[in-house]
Amino acid sequence: MWQGSDIWLPSYLQHPKRHQFTRPTDVMIAICDHFSPLHQTNKKGAIKRLKDWNSRFPELTRSFRDNTGHPPKQTFFYPVEEYDPDLLDEIAQLCQSTGSEVEIRLHHDDDTEENFRDSLTQGQADLVKHQLLSVDAEDQTTFGFIHGNGALDNSDPNGRNCGIQRELQVLRESGCYGDFTMPTAPHRTQTQMVNKIYYAVETESAKSHNHGYLVTAPQNPSKKPQEGNRPTADLRSRLDHLLLVQGPLGLNCERRKWGIFPRLENADLTGNNPPTPDRLSIWLRNAIHVQNRPDWIFIKLHCHGAINPNREMLLGKSMHRFHEHLANQFGPSSPFRIHYVSARELVNIVHAAEDGHTGNPSHFRNYLLKSRIPFQKHCLPDSV
Repeated sequence: MWQGSDIWLPSYLQHPKRHQFTRPTDVMIAICDHFSPLHQTNKKGAIKRLKDWNSRFPELTRSFRDNTGHPPKQTFFYPVEEYDPDLLDEIAQLCQSTGSEVEIRLHHDDDTEENFRDSLTQGQADLVKHQLLSVDAEDQTTFGFIHGNGALDNSDPNGRNCGIQRELQVLRESGCYGDFTMPTAPHRTQTQMVNKIYYAVETESAKSHNHGYLVTAPQNPSKKPQEGNRPTADLRSRLDHLLLVQGPLGLNCERRKWGIFPRLENADLTGNNPPTPDRLSIWLRNAIHVQNRPDWIFIKLHCHGAINPNREMLLGKSMHRFHEHLANQFGPSSPFRIHYVSARELVNIVHAAEDGHTGNPSHFRNYLLKSRIPFQKHCLPDSV
């Protein structure tokens, strides 16, 4: 009925469907864009697409604010094997004017570990030329990652679209702070573990991230969090494993195929399936959170925003309506407080929760990792 559902559906059905929301519940929304300006076009066409983004996206970011004054933003996971300085100049300008950020995406097949390391190193160097990516407390470059073919850690059962059996370890050793590839359903690269934030431990087998251990906050979190506190030694040890941030995956019982079968909900935003209030309800019910911290929920969405129909959805009326819904439905009287975050900010907030911090999660957007991008003032709330 749902292709590949034998992999993830049993775990999904075990997940509690009636999450008990506290008041208030903070909701972090991150849009991770598999952003390929050169997809089925040439450089001239790619520049045209980016000019459209630079013309229209700032208008959207100026029109809406979350509960702490931050605008909507995208995280553009750029395919580093398609590096072009002119394209990256356009993307860097877009990030500076909107508070958006750039991370690494990579397509590879039948690859070797040595070449993969070199590709990541070169990709980081290329993006840093444009003041992109982030740095840690030691001023070392760090990056988020999306596997361009979805076959993270050689997880395609047909043996295609990767080739690296120790991919998770290579990513960590190369500076990756977290992977954002999941969900990939209905493809069989999808993991059994769903709707979770967890650490995957590298094994000798492919698809090491099929299982892992949950990111967990202490039972008795600190009552007076201090922004910027360094993590405990135990947390630094755990960071030797790759962090997996999954987006919502499940069934949409409001939209049924032939009026009978629930449709797949995999957090993908497309021209034919834009963000809507009913989809938002599903994302909230999945309640992806750090263990012991159910009052901070993380909604990681994904899209392919350079493709024409999807670009129109993201820059046009559909996305405006979605942000209007958030503004109208989640005001001061709502149990939910919305926070627009980048992938980097999401991970910072995850680690703050893991380290026992409470309060307003927006205080921890720069908790461990800081962006190189020189944001323009209108991208930030007045208090910053």
